[in-house]
Amino acid sequence: VCSKCSGIDIVRIPGTVGGYGAGNNVNVGSWLISYIKVSRYLCSDCGFSEEWIDRAEDIQKLKKNFKDS
Repeated sequence: VCSKCSGIDIVRIPGTVGGYGAGNNVNVGSWLISYIKVSRYLCSDCGFSEEWIDRAEDIQKLKKNFKDS
């Protein structure tokens, strides 16, 4: 459910990782396998979008790498 308009037509746009860091992701290391994908959720009713980390283990990696940032 959209937090802005309460719409229910939500589209999930999966995160991607491409060469040279292309895509929707967060870098937590120097290899492509170190990138964490960030999914976008788009309300088709009002256009509001949010980004979410889908996997709990990826959230823990981010906490470890950016705790003191």
